[in-house]
Amino acid sequence: MGECVFCDIVAGTAPARRVFEDGTVVVFLDIRPISRGHVLVVPRAHAARLEDLDPGDGAAMFRIGQHLSRALTRSDLAPDGTHLVLNDGRAAFQTVDHAHLHVLPRWSGDKLRLATGLVRRRPHDPDATAALIRAGLDRLEAEDPR
Repeated sequence: MGECVFCDIVAGTAPARRVFEDGTVVVFLDIRPISRGHVLVVPRAHAARLEDLDPGDGAAMFRIGQHLSRALTRSDLAPDGTHLVLNDGRAAFQTVDHAHLHVLPRWSGDKLRLATGLVRRRPHDPDATAALIRAGLDRLEAEDPR
């Protein structure tokens, strides 16, 4: 393993359940999800913090985050809403020094509070969850090819 686990995932030398990738970002399930379907949008180019992030890569992260939010609503996970969260720095709960965007599915009445959720994180059948998200992406692509 290298110095950055996300760089290792991007390079394919560390395991991850990938749900999407293009030339700029890789999207995979968080290994300690706050909610089922919690994914991370990670730029391929290493940038520890927002100040280091190429603006084009940042724009791509949010564009794909929005796309994933739309795909999640079309998946069988069927969330009622989505949080897009970027933690910048240790004081903001950034635990991996590689800028990344959290896409967190939410359901009405789920009683999830982000501060509590950051403490109680556990996987929810990650293989099936990744497959559901990929199916939502396929449905979105069929509906609205871009």
